[in-house]
Amino acid sequence: MNDYIQKGTMDFRKANLALFAGAFSTFANLYMTQPVLPTLSKVFRISPATASLSLSLTTVALAISMLIVGSLSEAWGRKPIMTFSMIAVAILTLLIAFAPNYHMLLVLRIIQGVVFAGLPAIAMAYLGEEIEPASLGAAMGLYISGNSIGGLAGRIIMGTISDIFSWRIGMITIGVISLLVAIAFYFLLPASKHFKPEKLAFKPLVQSLVMHLKDPALLSLFGVGFLLMGSFVTMYNYIGFQLLDPPYSLSQTIVGWIFLIYLVGTFSSAWMGGLADNHGRYKILLSGIGLMFGGAALSLVGHLILKILGIAIFTFGFFGSHAIASGWVGRQATHDKAQASSLYLFFYYVGSSIGGTSGGIFWSKFGWGGVISIILIFLIVATVLTYMINQITSRNSAAQG
Repeated sequence: MNDYIQKGTMDFRKANLALFAGAFSTFANLYMTQPVLPTLSKVFRISPATASLSLSLTTVALAISMLIVGSLSEAWGRKPIMTFSMIAVAILTLLIAFAPNYHMLLVLRIIQGVVFAGLPAIAMAYLGEEIEPASLGAAMGLYISGNSIGGLAGRIIMGTISDIFSWRIGMITIGVISLLVAIAFYFLLPASKHFKPEKLAFKPLVQSLVMHLKDPALLSLFGVGFLLMGSFVTMYNYIGFQLLDPPYSLSQTIVGWIFLIYLVGTFSSAWMGGLADNHGRYKILLSGIGLMFGGAALSLVGHLILKILGIAIFTFGFFGSHAIASGWVGRQATHDKAQASSLYLFFYYVGSSIGGTSGGIFWSKFGWGGVISIILIFLIVATVLTYMINQITSRNSAAQG
């Protein structure tokens, strides 16, 4: 009996809506502090680098937790962990809104980082188990779009409401929306039919992770993910500081809406992914990194329109490059592909944490030129690693063929 969820059915619509909402909520909460980093810096009288820890510590906690939560779900089930994650995230956002000081805010954000892992680590596994193979692509695409739209909406809601009222009201708004979304998620998501609980076994998990790390091509791909995300978060963490300052002196609301540039990534990830299928991953990944390099350099120009254009080109290149690199991981891994993808995401989010915070040191000492200099260094290293990946895979192909 075929009891997989099929396209066109009510269960398919419910599952897609639930996971889209879940992704929306997760990434809206994850990135909610990014547009208000200048505000946090001013309110708590801390440096930009210290303010960026409200995002960096959260993403590194998420990165570490994702390696563990996926294994826990093999024993405890998919839906219960995802539902708990979403409710806990919403409650923590409401608590963060009332944090009496910055230290407490950071502690709550670290706990939130751990809890965040419950959805991204499991959602794809749920889809792979419950959706019929012919409909999986459409379901996965909608889930991924929830990631980007959630991240975008969280930044815009936070930036706009904090400008009109305060950053605390902005967080309360996101927390209430997230709580309602979590309740809807619980009632909408169909229960798992194909999940088979397994015993918790961390030894095979560790052995598998170590084997992936011994593969030089995979390790280089993980490095590329680290550097791409490190560059991207650094750009968006500190562009707000520059645009709020003279000579631009833009409002918090307008700076929040700058994140609409993210929408170019929705197009570039699919378009450049298609180009990679036709012209090879190596050439198109290099092209994407080149676009990031050129866009970052263009953002050094003082004219606001050219600066925004540079950021748009940079963003276009990032999403395309990330799509190619993450897809290359799945092709390169010979076993435990899900674990290889988790490792890529681990390095990706650690890059976000380290790049995002180190960029603050460069901003404080050297201004926007310092921020762009660290981004360009990251991208040069990513280019070298991409060349190494191509050399390794070409040698392996020649040896096998």
